[in-house]
Amino acid sequence: MTIAVIRFGGSNCDRDSVQALESMGFDAELVWHADGLPEDTTGIMLPGGFSYGDYLRAGAMAARSPIMGEVREAAADGTPVLGVCNGAQIGCESSLTPGAFTTNESARFQCEHVHLRVENAETPWTSRYGEGDVIELPIAHGEGRYEIPDDRLDELEAEGRILFKYCNEDGEVTPEANPNGSKHAVAGVTGECDHVAVMMPHPERASLEDLGRTDGQPVLSGFAD
Repeated sequence: MTIAVIRFGGSNCDRDSVQALESMGFDAELVWHADGLPEDTTGIMLPGGFSYGDYLRAGAMAARSPIMGEVREAAADGTPVLGVCNGAQIGCESSLTPGAFTTNESARFQCEHVHLRVENAETPWTSRYGEGDVIELPIAHGEGRYEIPDDRLDELEAEGRILFKYCNEDGEVTPEANPNGSKHAVAGVTGECDHVAVMMPHPERASLEDLGRTDGQPVLSGFAD
């Protein structure tokens, strides 16, 4: 049972992700994208970073790596897949999840802690929270603004495919609490099946007691479901 943490040229949160997963008892392995998925892969994490320098668009070049074909096949067979930050951008560029992450409304790189409200607590990634719970996770991105046509976003809302929304500490979704201008303050979404998900905030950076918070542990626990 191995969670493959895929490393592309420019990934920089891969080791953080492995450390967080291993601290929770998972067997996690760094996998260079050119090597393909290990045969015993039972979960896949696309970590943060700046794959290929974010050339063309963030995540666009990594999404065309041959390993992403393997990831799509594994996802279709029911393997859990989680994309975080640059991994979320790669997930959208690979059509694992709908929409796209574009340049922040501020046109700046945003590096801060944010509050998130759990929108759907019935997915593997959120089942250890309650609906409406407010958690705190760090963000670090320049292209984190979630964009999708309004009618498609309404469908995602109705289908319960929004995982988290940016909010204030009281759980209120306000413009001030939205760090990047994401539509409907969306911070994370699922694919057609909820074992595939992407999110811009970093759960692995809030999963160790030594780092001061463990709000992200329940997200990573989704690999056990």
